[in-house]
Amino acid sequence: MKKLFLILTALLITAMPAMASGPEQARDAEPALSTEPVAKEEKKIDPKEIIFEHLGDGYGWEVPFNHHKRIPLPIIVWGSDGLHVFSSSRVEHGQTWQDGNATFRIAQEGPNKGKVVEILNGEETRPWDFSITKNVMALLIAAGVLIILCFWLASWHKRNGFKAPRKGLGAFEVCVDFVYSGVIKPTLGDQARRFAPYLLTVFFFILLMNLLGLIVIFPGGANLTGNIGVTLVLALCTFFITNVFATKHYWKEIFWPDVPLWLKCPIPIMQIIEVFGIFTKPAALTVRLFANMMGGHMIVLVLTILIFLFADMGAAAVGATTAVSMIFSIFMLLLDCLVSFIQAYVFTMLSTVFIGLAQAREHEHEEKEAKKHAAEATTATAALPAK
Repeated sequence: MKKLFLILTALLITAMPAMASGPEQARDAEPALSTEPVAKEEKKIDPKEIIFEHLGDGYGWEVPFNHHKRIPLPIIVWGSDGLHVFSSSRVEHGQTWQDGNATFRIAQEGPNKGKVVEILNGEETRPWDFSITKNVMALLIAAGVLIILCFWLASWHKRNGFKAPRKGLGAFEVCVDFVYSGVIKPTLGDQARRFAPYLLTVFFFILLMNLLGLIVIFPGGANLTGNIGVTLVLALCTFFITNVFATKHYWKEIFWPDVPLWLKCPIPIMQIIEVFGIFTKPAALTVRLFANMMGGHMIVLVLTILIFLFADMGAAAVGATTAVSMIFSIFMLLLDCLVSFIQAYVFTMLSTVFIGLAQAREHEHEEKEAKKHAAEATTATAALPAK
């Protein structure tokens, strides 16, 4: 692996100066007979546009090394005259598609830039959009892979009893046991089996989305967990499960906590704080996952774009920039693999803690108070002088 890495790095360092100097040499080699001014100028690289194009959603799946071509996906919109279904290849590169009496295209500028719009009386209007975009397709792929893995593991144990599986399926079972025995069971106790299906699904779903996002070719490349809409929906699932299945004691502690009376009446200070805390928990889950995964993808893209930004500074600058960018990009990708596991684990752990806090019961509170008083009595008895 070390030799392969060194060979690839050497090839990239050798090839990038040639690629950068190729157009200049071609221009220098042209005959000087033509005195007409050059009409076209080379388009400058816009890092902001490239980064947000890769991190955003789209109606097609980019093809590696040629982003002008995309794998088309179905566009499903409800326009002024009803439902329309057509391929995204019909509206690529600013093309207009006439479907019956309706005309559609992808807006190139304005507030609807990058979205399908319908042209009515010369103006762009946004129809109801139910299209299978890149992010939607990636979600379906991640869900399908997870379903296949779960049924595969269940069918193995149905056929082989308690015999442990091997290879990839064995690694999947180890992860299941790690999350259940290390996070869910110690936190929820006798309620673990009740909430384990949701928590295990969340862990592996986030993990699969994170890992698929690191793959640069189909079916990867979609920045799912770097999309705040996806992380918000996951956090809202935890929010609803936490509060819908909460116990009476949990709500009692929110609206009438065990604090001095002046803190909750006549001004409900503690109640306001507790209710505010209900909504800060899903907000923390949303932002934590979104920011960490978005930051990792953005760093890798910036390091890659540096190679092309330094292309006009000569072969030495391009070679040095390529080597440094490649090394740091590989390092960041390996780090993102670790972060993918960590973020899935942290989201699941916090969701388990929030659900566990909502499952508190009155007798558990009384038992804790009794243990506390017993410990205080034991300490006081030990402090008495011996007769």
